[in-house]
Amino acid sequence: MSNFFTNEFQPSSSAAWKQKIQFELDGADYNQTLLTKTNEGITIKPFYHSDSFEKIQVPIIDNTFKICQSVTILNEETANNEALTAIEKGVSAIIFNATKPFNFKIVFQNLFNKNTEFHFNFSFLSEKFIQEICEILITETIYLNIDIIGNLAKTGNWYSNLNTDFNTLDNILKTAKPNFVISVNSEIYQNAGANSVQQIAYGLAHANEYLNKFGGNIAQKIQFKFAISSNYFFEIAKIRAFRYLYQLISEQYNTSCSAQVFVEPSFRNKTSDSYNNHVQRFSTEFMSGIIGGANTISNNITNKSCLQNLAILKEEFSKNNIQEITEGNYYIESLTKQITEKALDIFKEIEKSGGFLYQLKEGIIQRKIAENAKKEQNQFNTKELILVGSNIFKNNVEKSTIFKETSTLKNYRQTLIIPIVAKRLAAKLEQKSK
Repeated sequence: MSNFFTNEFQPSSSAAWKQKIQFELDGADYNQTLLTKTNEGITIKPFYHSDSFEKIQVPIIDNTFKICQSVTILNEETANNEALTAIEKGVSAIIFNATKPFNFKIVFQNLFNKNTEFHFNFSFLSEKFIQEICEILITETIYLNIDIIGNLAKTGNWYSNLNTDFNTLDNILKTAKPNFVISVNSEIYQNAGANSVQQIAYGLAHANEYLNKFGGNIAQKIQFKFAISSNYFFEIAKIRAFRYLYQLISEQYNTSCSAQVFVEPSFRNKTSDSYNNHVQRFSTEFMSGIIGGANTISNNITNKSCLQNLAILKEEFSKNNIQEITEGNYYIESLTKQITEKALDIFKEIEKSGGFLYQLKEGIIQRKIAENAKKEQNQFNTKELILVGSNIFKNNVEKSTIFKETSTLKNYRQTLIIPIVAKRLAAKLEQKSK
């Protein structure tokens, strides 16, 4: 871009801008009036300037991303039809959700050789079944997303026990052909109420348990899953900060890799009604994922409008270099740096105290998430944190059944640790209004 226009004006320093703002405040305190402290402990300033601009070198990302559609396997033929329909609409990745082994010959009928990624979300661990999946999909790009630690965090129990689960995963790592075998499911923490700094720190510490156990060679076999909320710039910075930190940590294992990031819209900020607000939230969350540098972005509900919006965004962003969107954006760069520093501090504390698994077993992670969740809930209840259509400007006519409360402990059994359970901010308010 030509500097002809900007050259017509004399540059103003950061100090000059602040002096002018203080004059306009007419005696009000600058810090108390214009500086905002977030739940993460990050300070948001009223302006950002090149005088105090600092940035970190976030790894360069590919300009393309995959559009993913979620398909739950309740009936194999239905799941197959849903996958085929999604691919016809331009989807380039499918994530299959399964609670038990299924007939993969029916599910994958006519799905081969379509340049489509296949992701899996298994709520069970079967070495035999996974090996069979790998064999039938040997020519396809697949992400197994096995996360035994994530299962422990979410349900409170191992699939079998610690040693058996790690041995099963070790066997799969040694024999499975897919590039991506392990998942680190950080959306568990976001959907339960963790703030953006905690999500990154816990995701890194979660991954570090696998790296400690299996070595740095598996750093490139891990896909990270994040839930994206509506705090637009913070969510962009969150993914950027994580990408930087994961490269930093992988280097400590004598390897260097760029994080493979899978994102989907958050469950926590959604409501059981207000369809149009859902579409708007999904769209901004998709954009945060794209600009932040996600490799795969999932439309985690069967919603035509949301899928169409994601397809439009992909088309629009294909015309631009995503890296350039954040380049020189002082606000995003500042958020990225602050989130990085605070997340790294928490990560170091976790490692010094015995590691992520130790803190899970002691209930420390759960307590920290619960504290932030309670703070957010109070902010929602007092309308300091606003969800349009829920705690303000509620639409009593428009209804939707997209998001309903589901218990992860439906079949109750005694748990080894306190499970980390997803909680929607609007859930109690909706119950009161019935």
